[in-house]
Amino acid sequence: MRRLGRTAVLLPLLFLLLFFFTPLVNIFGLSLTGTAVTQLFTRAAFRNVIWFTIWQAALSTALTLLIGLPAAYLFARYDFRGRALLRSLTTIPFVMPTVVVAAAFRALLGANGPINQALHVLSSISNLQSPITLRLEQTLTIILLAHVFYNVTVVIRLVGGFWANLDQRQVEAARVLGASPRRAFWEVTLPLLRPSLISAALLIYLFTFTSFGVILILGGPGFSTIETEIYRQYVTFLKPDTAAALSLLQILFTLALMSVYARWQRKTAVALDFRPQQANLRRPTTPAQKLFANAVVAGLFIFLIGPLLALVWRSLVDRDGQVTLAYYRALPELRRGSILFVPPLTAVRNSTGYALLTVLTAGFLGVLTAAMLARPSRWRNWLDPIFMLPLGASAVTLGFGYVVTFDWLRTSPLLVLIAHTLVAFPFVVRSLLPVMQGIKPNLREAAAVLGASPLRVWREVDLPIVGRALLVAAVFAFTVSMGEFGATSFIVRPNSGYLTLPIAIERYLGQPGALNFGQALAMSSILMVVSAIGFVAIERFRYADVGEF
Repeated sequence: MRRLGRTAVLLPLLFLLLFFFTPLVNIFGLSLTGTAVTQLFTRAAFRNVIWFTIWQAALSTALTLLIGLPAAYLFARYDFRGRALLRSLTTIPFVMPTVVVAAAFRALLGANGPINQALHVLSSISNLQSPITLRLEQTLTIILLAHVFYNVTVVIRLVGGFWANLDQRQVEAARVLGASPRRAFWEVTLPLLRPSLISAALLIYLFTFTSFGVILILGGPGFSTIETEIYRQYVTFLKPDTAAALSLLQILFTLALMSVYARWQRKTAVALDFRPQQANLRRPTTPAQKLFANAVVAGLFIFLIGPLLALVWRSLVDRDGQVTLAYYRALPELRRGSILFVPPLTAVRNSTGYALLTVLTAGFLGVLTAAMLARPSRWRNWLDPIFMLPLGASAVTLGFGYVVTFDWLRTSPLLVLIAHTLVAFPFVVRSLLPVMQGIKPNLREAAAVLGASPLRVWREVDLPIVGRALLVAAVFAFTVSMGEFGATSFIVRPNSGYLTLPIAIERYLGQPGALNFGQALAMSSILMVVSAIGFVAIERFRYADVGEF
């Protein structure tokens, strides 16, 4: 059994060594060849890309906080009908694949989207000579809207959850001493909220700094971040050394951001007096409170659910506004002149197959890792962060590292499975580890004293307890694999028969024609439904809110 225990440690470590550290080392070596690194700072085009990456992430973060704080206050202080449902709905955008979000915003804000159609009707009623049209595609505005859409739930969950448990007696004491509501907020509540606010801001900045799918699909060629430039330098311009230099810069930026976040978390971990959330909730009673609550609820529903509803609606209507299933019926067909070499439905089947295999591979490695980390060991403190490193790595960087390291696997679907397994692996571990750590050792000891073998102890003691966590981990692995876009965009070639659903959606969105756009929306709707079902399953089976996601 000791040999089995060593194998349990060595398998995940060997997997990380081969498929995580080796590609990163190769990127580092490739980036140092020639003058690629110096060009990043001497050429104006690259300096503009780096600067745009930095400031668009900062602006996206500020807008997300601005929109998210009223929602966080709503959930922290008010109890209203449908509160739990709305809070769950606000999380759905965060779990949507980037290609789905991009397709949803194009469906909502495109030239023939419902908003522009409503503006055309309004222009007709007002007898305007030329109709009012919003032209937001391939603009900074639509990029910022998509980033806020994605990350506003971070503010609601982190800041709102912290705010909901704060003891309000300190605010009440300030009011008794003569402070106005505004002054009590600025001098009492805000300083208490500052740790959660800065933590949320750092996370959002990290997410938007590494944004790939949103920039690539919604921004078009006019906007480029470090992530999209890595893709273009390798795929379009065939310059792997420049792409490697950009990847190295991306790794350094990401590590610095994660280091700042981790250090901030440690420095701000102070003891506070908390109260149960229900003790702080109250029904909105005054007209001002009711107006605020209704306005925020309506705004959240329109902003967060509107694009997803527009996506489904546009996939079901033709250019004349007639309801049709033509876009869905066309998915099994390979039309002449299609951008793909396989029918779109084949991409759906491929993604489903990859996702099922990812559940098995990431699940197996994740169970071994979580079981090992859950047991007391002198190695646990340094093994835990090592296993979590893929969580902070850019999927685009990983995908690029794979193509320069495993070129002999480029035509094999195995490389796609490896990439999906690596991306899903940390989610599996973090879903299982808190539950495994909560199992009392005396339960295992009692079973062992009664003669149970270690395998039987696992089967009859551990497994019944962690069963629901295993379901959550499996759903995480499945949905992460279904929506993975960054790494797969490097690995899967356009003429490959192993095309995945997100890649097929991106290809169709980039082509002109109503049928291409309609099929992209149909595939996006399928992927959205799968992701939403996965999220509902995670919420349903999660063990008493135990977990780190």
